[in-house]
Amino acid sequence: MSIVTLLPFIVLIGAMFLMTRSAKKKQQQAVQMRNQMQPGTGVRTIGGMYATVKEVGDDTVLLEVAPGVHAVYAKNAIGAVLDDEEYNRIVHGDGDGDLKTDTPVVPDDASSLTTTDDAGTAVAGDVAKIDLGKKDAADEAGTAPKAEDAKADDKRDGDTDAK
Repeated sequence: MSIVTLLPFIVLIGAMFLMTRSAKKKQQQAVQMRNQMQPGTGVRTIGGMYATVKEVGDDTVLLEVAPGVHAVYAKNAIGAVLDDEEYNRIVHGDGDGDLKTDTPVVPDDASSLTTTDDAGTAVAGDVAKIDLGKKDAADEAGTAPKAEDAKADDKRDGDTDAK
């Protein structure tokens, strides 16, 4: 065999060696970073949650995610161990951090969809009732709908049998 036919295989094996070596180096750095965790250290999980380390076990870590709220995580779930300055900047908003405490919080309910008057009370006429096709409490209680309503429903559904 000539060197020309072996050259592509040699290059391929060399590239595979370099890729596995760099991946192994990154993996060792991650293990070393996770082993440096101590109680009181600020961390970021791979899901993006910031927490404080309370206890470190062999394979698990007890994190305080909020004051008085603790959760057990696998060590592999820790994405970064943060120094105190960076953790305080991000979580507590010290300095020019990412967290702005003066920004309005968007509620996760529909209360912001109603308008309020000057006194701060909700104005009832601004919200339209939406029919989702569900039975209401009167239908479930066994009361029959009025005959006029049944005819109107039949006409909407396209029934030509209704008289």
